[in-house]
Amino acid sequence: MSQAPSRPAAGNATTTGNATTTGAPRTTGAAGLTALTAVAPVIWGTTYLVTTEFLPPGYPLFSGVLRALPAGLILLAVTRRLPHGGWLWRALLLGTLNIGAFIALLFISAYRLPGGVAATLNAVQPLFVTGLAFLLLGERPTGWRLGWGVAGVLGVGLIVLRGQLSFDLIGILAGVAGAGVMAAGIVLTRRWGRPDGVGAATMAGWQLTAGGLVLVPLALAFEGLPPALDLRAIGGYAWLGLLGALLTYPIWFGGIGKLPVVAVAFLTLLSPVVATLLGWLVLGESLTPWQGVGFVLALTAVAAAQLTPAVFRKGA
Repeated sequence: MSQAPSRPAAGNATTTGNATTTGAPRTTGAAGLTALTAVAPVIWGTTYLVTTEFLPPGYPLFSGVLRALPAGLILLAVTRRLPHGGWLWRALLLGTLNIGAFIALLFISAYRLPGGVAATLNAVQPLFVTGLAFLLLGERPTGWRLGWGVAGVLGVGLIVLRGQLSFDLIGILAGVAGAGVMAAGIVLTRRWGRPDGVGAATMAGWQLTAGGLVLVPLALAFEGLPPALDLRAIGGYAWLGLLGALLTYPIWFGGIGKLPVVAVAFLTLLSPVVATLLGWLVLGESLTPWQGVGFVLALTAVAAAQLTPAVFRKGA
């Protein structure tokens, strides 16, 4: 029951209508789905700006709870379906990997390292996904995607690394572990698929709720109760919860279920690109020529990972 939905996902027959009749519509449908899935990491790229400009400092875990748990509960109320049987522990594990553990490790890394170093560590996620996809899904890694994975890390590094670097062992381990746990969550989400009749919104509700609940005791233990929130903070949390979770995670899990999982992982490189652009446009941060090179390299890596020769052969 759990693996059957993930098998047909290699093609677009069940979701794109006439994609089964000719090659061209399938390619067009995949491109449209890729563009839709990319909306998620683009919106996630606004998190840094919203966090620094709108949210109270010193409460990263509490911010993670407010981002994940309300959105998850809303989706549960709308979809009106709870996990049962083996999906109880699967939903808890996926929610912990994709949401709870990832957010906790991300903030540990961000607090102990310069933001550029933390972002670059997270950019290794496509390489982790490539290895896990081979081990768990049997998707053989290609030199094409491995090469562009390295290029993507270099591009993000050029974008976000600037000035004197500071290396903290705990921060580095947390950053690498954060990329690893989300990579595992992405690959397991694809491997297990979804139960019959369960859509991406339901899966997102399960995982956001589980991940938010995992963060609650951590937030209380390490941060205590949050301060009173002003309208600015409420607006920031509304953005992160409604757009950054309620809207994006159903889109993200829908893309994981239908597109090549390694190609989807490359889309996460868009987040630091967007974060840096917003810093330039909104906060007046300067950009160097080398950062321009990094933008081109990172965006080229994202695009190239979607357009491998294997994808062209499947669409032909």
